[in-house]
Amino acid sequence: MEQAPKIVQVRKLYKIYDMGEEKVYALRDIHLDIRKGEICCIFGPSGSGKSTLLNQLAGLEKPTRGGVKICGQIISRMDENELAAFRQKHSGFIFQSYDLLPHFSALENVALPLMFAGVPLKERNKKAARMLRRVGLQKRMSHYPNQMSGGQQQRVGIARAFINTPEVVFADEPTGNLDSKSTKEVMEMMVAFAREYDQTLILVTHDKDMAAYADHIVTLHDGEIVQEEWKKEEEILI
Repeated sequence: MEQAPKIVQVRKLYKIYDMGEEKVYALRDIHLDIRKGEICCIFGPSGSGKSTLLNQLAGLEKPTRGGVKICGQIISRMDENELAAFRQKHSGFIFQSYDLLPHFSALENVALPLMFAGVPLKERNKKAARMLRRVGLQKRMSHYPNQMSGGQQQRVGIARAFINTPEVVFADEPTGNLDSKSTKEVMEMMVAFAREYDQTLILVTHDKDMAAYADHIVTLHDGEIVQEEWKKEEEILI
């Protein structure tokens, strides 16, 4: 069976923080390939460098050395304007703290990426409503974040991340603030969307149960990749 193309390529990546007389190696000589359609889990304990790696992949931080290529473009060489345009077109984000705009309704939060993309109001509201129905929030479209539970807010975050069908969706500890029932629902929704549209989902977690949903697990320790595992199809939860 032919392998899917590489959508993320990382080569000789270092992230070093200068702490006065001491240099802290947050990432050290990272080499990594992630293929189109993969559910990739970056796994490791607190302080292992997994969130730093995600920030590098998402273009939120510049590397000290090395490079990151996504969708054929070297994002580590882009300036802030180029990165913003790239993320708008190619990336979606799901955060542990949900990062919803508090004075926007669920519908308005989900429609936000479409607004930045220049989609007319009527069309973006129609698409946002469709996404909210898909995540089971058809009765919460006009509700504000403070009127929703954590699980419901994260579903809004999922709908927002996937509404533009980006090639890559980044999820940083997306279930860290949720109970076990909501965690299962959120994981199943994210994976189902990614599978349906053949998107790449890159997930950061320290939770082994969440890693069970991935087909590619990258384990970090002290800023280095210490293990990579590719699961067989029958071993993946979804």
